[in-house]
Amino acid sequence: MLNVLCFGEALVDRLGPPGGDPAGDRSSSQDVLGGAPANVACALAHLGTASALLGRLGRDAIGERFRVLLARRAVDTAGLQWDERRPSRIVLVSRDARGERTFGGFCGDRGEGFADQAICADQLPAALFRGARWLLFGTIPLASPVAAEALERALALAKAEGLQLALDVNWRPSFWPDPAQAADRVRPLLAQVQLLKLAAEEADWLFRSRDPAVVSAALPQRPAVVISDGAAGARWSLGGDQAALPAFAVDVVDTTGAGDAFLAGLLHGLSETPDLLRQASPAEALDLFRFASACGALVCSGAGAIAPQPSRHAVAAFLNSNPH
Repeated sequence: MLNVLCFGEALVDRLGPPGGDPAGDRSSSQDVLGGAPANVACALAHLGTASALLGRLGRDAIGERFRVLLARRAVDTAGLQWDERRPSRIVLVSRDARGERTFGGFCGDRGEGFADQAICADQLPAALFRGARWLLFGTIPLASPVAAEALERALALAKAEGLQLALDVNWRPSFWPDPAQAADRVRPLLAQVQLLKLAAEEADWLFRSRDPAVVSAALPQRPAVVISDGAAGARWSLGGDQAALPAFAVDVVDTTGAGDAFLAGLLHGLSETPDLLRQASPAEALDLFRFASACGALVCSGAGAIAPQPSRHAVAAFLNSNPH
């Protein structure tokens, strides 16, 4: 039985050398598989939580790399679509000397856009939603009309089957033809979810507050809210508990995918102990967020979003060596 369905993009992050240009310095750049929903699906499966990826890839070398990876990670691909015309997307990622990344433009468009923009609503298998616990999604599909329609269909199927909804805002201005319209497109989603994850700057943008309790109170369904702030750590409002946790100190190679690994750790814990969403003691919430934070920290110690993802045993060993 699947626990978490991850809807959205799977793509390649072209990582430039620290301080270099991923577009102009190709020989020193590194292509790594990524895309937030794909990252979360892979991280969940590696932690032992059954996951599926609902997305669309091109029939190309990138798509083949994903096919092999997802099979190796045991991610369910019954909801993965294949595009015969459009290529898989390549995102140009610049990194500074500390490993912090900046997302730039794209590479590989042959004039019809990218495969992830064309995910079809009528090809989403309804059977995948039966018995699952969570649907995770981001906002990037909203930037493409066809993908937005597919997301709407996924949400309808999830609600019909009683799934919990998790939204990682993950706003990337480079994906939007008109970034000024983004907030208007995103806000209707905010009022539907049971778990909302925002970066600190996204909380500023959408709510003008970095207080998770304030964000939760601003929404009619009072969701659990997590606000992440990189090296500064995370703050949350979950099941009646409100607290914060500094990030673990690690030698950072690349921060790409750290937030996705953090979210996977969170969903892994909530899949195992779903009652925490409604009521969590301070000790229970702290244990959950320490586990999630360790997942994010361990990803920062390697290049790319997926290859460094830890198993639950690796997370346990890390926490044992970092008890406070």
